[in-house]
Amino acid sequence: MYTLIVNGTVVTAEKSFKADVLIKDEIIVDVAEKLSVDSARVYDAHGLFVMPAGIDPHVHLDLPMAGTISSDDHYSGGKAAAFGGTTTVIDFVSQHEAGLAESIRLHRQNADPKTCIDYSSHMNITHFNEKVAREITTLPKHGITSIKVFTAYNDRLRINDGDVFKAMRIAGANKLLTMVHAENGDVIDILVSEALQSNHAEPIWHALTRPGWGAVEASLRAFALGAQAQAPVYLVHMNMAGEVDQLAYARSKELHAMGETCPQYLFFTEKELQRPDGAKWICSPPMRSEEDNARLWQGIEDGTIQVLATDHCPFFYNGQKPIEYEGEMVAIPGKELGKSDFSKIPNGLPGLGDRMPIFWTQAVATGRITPERFVALTSTNAAKIFGLYPKKGCLEPGSDADIVIWDPKKSVNYGVNVAKHRTDYNLYEGWKLKGYPRVVMQRGEALVEEGNWRGKPGQGRFIHRQSGEAL
Repeated sequence: MYTLIVNGTVVTAEKSFKADVLIKDEIIVDVAEKLSVDSARVYDAHGLFVMPAGIDPHVHLDLPMAGTISSDDHYSGGKAAAFGGTTTVIDFVSQHEAGLAESIRLHRQNADPKTCIDYSSHMNITHFNEKVAREITTLPKHGITSIKVFTAYNDRLRINDGDVFKAMRIAGANKLLTMVHAENGDVIDILVSEALQSNHAEPIWHALTRPGWGAVEASLRAFALGAQAQAPVYLVHMNMAGEVDQLAYARSKELHAMGETCPQYLFFTEKELQRPDGAKWICSPPMRSEEDNARLWQGIEDGTIQVLATDHCPFFYNGQKPIEYEGEMVAIPGKELGKSDFSKIPNGLPGLGDRMPIFWTQAVATGRITPERFVALTSTNAAKIFGLYPKKGCLEPGSDADIVIWDPKKSVNYGVNVAKHRTDYNLYEGWKLKGYPRVVMQRGEALVEEGNWRGKPGQGRFIHRQSGEAL
């Protein structure tokens, strides 16, 4: 079965040019001008951009937290992703006592029947011993080439710095990437306890008890540990100006240091937590200041930051009030669980489907970055860093036909009724967008076509990744 996209402007991370794209079954077979083939399904992309579909390397689907579970699973999250132009995500395997292989098996047992887009996974390392050390070396045979460690969440997710160093050293020797959640868990625990003892329970205290300096200090510590372990380090969800400074410093020393930020850290500040509905904006790490927003933008524009991800981890704002999702009423306990105690509010936001349309409007339509840089930040760089390239993240013969036909002039009044997340609010309610997907293909099949959903559970695949490259 042939599919032909004609008359469009192809946009890659390197250049834009007029060309047609020819697809056979799931694979791109040619990108050139004036292509033709008998019996092809044809999409006319006149006046539109033809780009690699998005890759979000940082999502949490079906994640248990704070007495509930994130409201998007691998089907609803994948659907939301596709409507926003993303067809591949990388989520996280929670580490179980039974071992890493069993943790991966259980994770895939849950995700594979549900996923409607392609996905892969990172391996969380939340406890460490000699058995775990041996198992880390076996991750590539499971298609997983990245681990994640935490410097926060004491007694839950964090391992000590010595074990972080050991894990990094094993990862580096086996061509695995170490991702780091950088905050200071010791300081956080002290400040949360003091705040609650003083009856400070409002959402703003979530930010006040997670000082930004802790993230700055921990990010430098992460890069320093990586340097000593001779291992590449990827800093997740950067929210502080100082983190950008530390990443720039590490890269200036020719360390294999990389980082991502997320849309919420570009557009919002901790002032949102002072709103009556401030719980909607609670995530970890928190939003910060306008000065931090500006430095993150600078890092995106000058190339210090490699990836725009989301840390998608949605919860209902009011899980006691059902919403309709695909003809059924759904209610999942959410942020109301912490209505009298900020420390009990589930940490996380919807964002997977918002990422590309919001960022295009604010970054490309305003002239802050080029369409090529947009493709790099939302697709190609993640594909290279996480070992998906050139299968994903580019429009080359032999690549998967994961393609978004993008209308740079399409206007959308955005919000919860447009986004397809399975939750009851959207951070960008009422935003006027300019630029939106018209057709979103995964391996040559249209998942979304002019606002119509074509996907189904189980349609997606688990992608075995290779070792990535340091950008």
